[in-house]
Amino acid sequence: MTSKAVNISIITCLLVSTLFCRASAEGKADSVGKDSVLQVYLPREIEVKDDVITLGQVSIIRGEEILVAKASEIALGRISVRGQKIIIDRPTVLSRLACNGIGASEVTLTGAEKITVKQQQQIIKGSEFVELASSFLGENLPISSVCRWDPIRVPKDLVVSEVRKDIKLSPHLARGGSRNQAKVQISVLAGAKKIGIREVTFRLKHDRRRAVAVVDIPAGTILSPENIKIERTLSDYAEPADWRMPYGLVAKRWLPANTVVHPHMVGSVKPAVIAGRNQSVVIRIERPGFLVTAIGRTMQEGRAGEYIKVRNVDSQRVILAKVNKDGTVEPVF
Repeated sequence: MTSKAVNISIITCLLVSTLFCRASAEGKADSVGKDSVLQVYLPREIEVKDDVITLGQVSIIRGEEILVAKASEIALGRISVRGQKIIIDRPTVLSRLACNGIGASEVTLTGAEKITVKQQQQIIKGSEFVELASSFLGENLPISSVCRWDPIRVPKDLVVSEVRKDIKLSPHLARGGSRNQAKVQISVLAGAKKIGIREVTFRLKHDRRRAVAVVDIPAGTILSPENIKIERTLSDYAEPADWRMPYGLVAKRWLPANTVVHPHMVGSVKPAVIAGRNQSVVIRIERPGFLVTAIGRTMQEGRAGEYIKVRNVDSQRVILAKVNKDGTVEPVF
């Protein structure tokens, strides 16, 4: 073999070796590049347990182990109010990564363009409190005449910061309020700890009787089944314990038909006048063993049992006397 041929052979070997090494190095470099790229998948919505949001909580991160650990700890914000929702977009994620030394060229983002993040929580609706309070009140009515109870307003929802299986609602009657209202207070317990209170106020409706005029009733007319009727109705207030049918009472004023008859509209029938004014009467004093009588003249009219002034005709003395049922009067000493 000539020296020229040997040189060509050596040059060829060197070229092949160089190309092979370069290809191997490039392949190795490509492999290292792929491993060092951080792949971050962003879901559309996610719930977190803590109030501080980190990238590891809201995304799926793949790549080099050290880089994944570092990226997972990056804070993205904080939930400061219960029920708050935080929106995190891709530029925010890239910005936070860059602030922690991980450039955008090292990151591949996939998934949603924005993430809606909210804290895991349990919400007890105001309507649930009303339903429980209503059921409890139905079993513990303060007055037997109550036949309906309507909630005045629905309480606010109660947000529990974490989902718990030991939540218990404990209702009881609360004091206070108007006569036609009832309050049910509901304690929210997590285990043995009280974590909230809600109160539901109900307006009570009572079943009671009332008297209604069926015809026009002139003043002074005695009430009877012919001119009034007794009917049942719903009322804001309970029927008084001393309520009686007004039969036998007298209308104090004109009562048009369909008027609800209230106690102040009627009164008792007054007994008849026995002794008229300026009328002669017998003044009678009776005691065991003796009887004294005299003639007197009334200075005012009187009914049985009333006290009136009477002038003694013989002595002209004015005395106070009680009117008896038989028309005589008895002096009061």
